[in-house]
Amino acid sequence: MSGFRLLLAQVASILLVARVVGWLFGRIGQPRVIGEMVAGILLGPSLLGWLAPALSHALFPPESLGFLESLSQVGLLLFMFLVGLELDPKQLRESGRAALAISLASIALPFALGWLLATWLHPRVAGPGVPLLGFALFMSVAMSITAFPVLARILTERGLLRSKVGVVAITCAAVDDVAAWTMLAAIVVLIRATELALPWWLALLGLAAFALVMLTIVRRGARRFAADFERRGGALSHGSLAWILLLALASAWVTESLGVHAVFGAFLAGIVMPRHEGLSKEIWKRFESVTVVLLLPVYFAFTGLRSSFGLAAGGSMALYTLLIIVVAIAGKWGGALAAARCTGLSWRESAAVGLLMNTRGLVELIILNIGLDLGILSPALFSAMVLMALVTTFMTSPLLHWILPRRSDTPSL
Repeated sequence: MSGFRLLLAQVASILLVARVVGWLFGRIGQPRVIGEMVAGILLGPSLLGWLAPALSHALFPPESLGFLESLSQVGLLLFMFLVGLELDPKQLRESGRAALAISLASIALPFALGWLLATWLHPRVAGPGVPLLGFALFMSVAMSITAFPVLARILTERGLLRSKVGVVAITCAAVDDVAAWTMLAAIVVLIRATELALPWWLALLGLAAFALVMLTIVRRGARRFAADFERRGGALSHGSLAWILLLALASAWVTESLGVHAVFGAFLAGIVMPRHEGLSKEIWKRFESVTVVLLLPVYFAFTGLRSSFGLAAGGSMALYTLLIIVVAIAGKWGGALAAARCTGLSWRESAAVGLLMNTRGLVELIILNIGLDLGILSPALFSAMVLMALVTTFMTSPLLHWILPRRSDTPSL
């Protein structure tokens, strides 16, 4: 089969399985995106490669994965741009002491527990030549992540977005994401220091300078998109859409060139876009049909092809996987729950906030893929961490329904 025909067959298969599994997950009360994440895993060695190795090799031969990876990376960049677009800096600035305290606790405790776990895991599972400092830093940040987009979808589907629990959780998740991505950017530069043409400190300074330019000069220039949108009576012109895409791609190119990762640039491009409700909705409408429906399932499938739960469940690795899941839940849920209770929320509300903050979803998969690409995570540890991301995300909806049944949802603000 020619390369192009094979790529078409791969994308069609991924899309079909993602839609079917996503629909099934929707039937059991889970967000469709979680089903699509699972669908990607099922297409990899964990299921298809185990049940039908000949079919798996014929459909996803190793030499063809480069094309699939490139397609998935485009989708990833567009998605990270949309994540940045959803974050509202004004909401972060106006977050009360409760949200700030919960955010700090939901980062500090999992970070500390992740560090302790990493120091214990390093001699047992880290690949050769992986330094303890880089390994511990990466694992700590990976434990501290909350999936802002999945969290927002869960809250929206349950009608909790404007409730006390929803507002606190979504604000904390936004703060967590900004803090975690900032820490991760610095860590990636430090880990890739030997590969960079520039000294690591100069790369960090360059990154800080670029972020400053984006948040000041480029942000002011981006206001023209909102003005043009208003001038056209709420319509986004093809020209504006092209410039928005160019902004996201150019920003991604700069951060990739600085030795960080292209996703940081795309995320930053979304943050500097004007906070105009109509414009944001129109951009989401234009991008969602391609990014969420087509390209993200390809990214899930590419992640699934790199994962093998057999590696995570064999021998002593099974114990390590269980320990990773327990530490991830204890750190994120425990830290947010305790902080929420100390700020005056009820035990039920605090447990709900902690559970929501424990949602990791796609954002965790993005970070884990970065770790695998950098050589920080071995294939076995990568698979274990992917399983942790799926467990902590899957458990959110059913436990939230138990903690906050619809008849006793917290009142809206």
